[in-house]
Amino acid sequence: AVLDTHDNALTRRTTVATMYLLLAPSITALVSAVVVSNTAPLATAFSAPSNGLSRPVLRPSRNNGSIPTRTSPLGSAAPSDTDQSVDDSVVPAAVVESASERVENCKRDLIRLCDDHELGSGSSSSVEGKIRELEQLGEDAGFGQASALSGLISGEWELIYASDDVTRSSPFFWAFRRAFPDASDQIFGITDMIPAPIKEVGPATQVIDVDSSGRGQAVTGTLVSRVKVATLGGAATSMMTTRCTVLNADGLDGLRLRVESTKPEDSTILQKLGPLGEFLNSSSPPFPSGEALERAAAGSSEVVLRTTYCDEGLRVTRNDDRKEDDIFVWRRSKFGGGNTVSL
Repeated sequence: AVLDTHDNALTRRTTVATMYLLLAPSITALVSAVVVSNTAPLATAFSAPSNGLSRPVLRPSRNNGSIPTRTSPLGSAAPSDTDQSVDDSVVPAAVVESASERVENCKRDLIRLCDDHELGSGSSSSVEGKIRELEQLGEDAGFGQASALSGLISGEWELIYASDDVTRSSPFFWAFRRAFPDASDQIFGITDMIPAPIKEVGPATQVIDVDSSGRGQAVTGTLVSRVKVATLGGAATSMMTTRCTVLNADGLDGLRLRVESTKPEDSTILQKLGPLGEFLNSSSPPFPSGEALERAAAGSSEVVLRTTYCDEGLRVTRNDDRKEDDIFVWRRSKFGGGNTVSL
């Protein structure tokens, strides 16, 4: 019995010594990690770098570097109050990248749908569904917002989608609808019914130059809309050009425009007259469409260009008077020199 008692005691001492040898390196490692990081809580999550190395990345906690008290056993699957030590104000990089990828994937799908849809053939539910998805993703992630102040709206843009006839992308037609609300649809309908090749419209471009550099100052600038119109099977073409003044920003994503003039430029009919035609084309005064519209209805020459998404390559705009009917997607051709305001 004495021998058995001696053997049991020896066994217990051997077990304790073995556990100490196994646990000592782990304890030492934990103490070293706390000393080196100076703020690393035990429950802080570790994430491996993208290059495959196993070096941990430590994130700070809200408890000023103190070691949190664990209320559930070590190694237990039960939730612990130490989960609350992670600072939820710090967004992990993976979440930001995921939001960015969703926006980029949506943009690619939208551009593909626009390219597959014939410009000027009317609205497309699939395109406009993707537009709404991009607008929502951009708003949620903070991408493509505050276009009136960001400076990204400045540049040259090519129209790739119009929910209506291509000519409706010009602010002149928005102002015309305001001046003649009862007759505009009938007038537009007559011109829209002229079939190709008697009348062909497109491409359409916009050149925007916005200065928003002065904090608290009015946003100013210009917008020039050009829509190519061809008649008689292409025998006669011209670039219908409308020039607008940017009066001010309308919120963070709107520009208030005043239509100033409209003129058919680069007429092929005049070009056939040689030097005389070139002189007439360059020196003939534009039609003061803004003034004429004001005579028809005061305030009609002013419209709001609402840009719901705008980044380095893509822009979605709406006529603020008809947000659900006049929707346009533009692809950037050139960057502009517009100044920006610090937000």
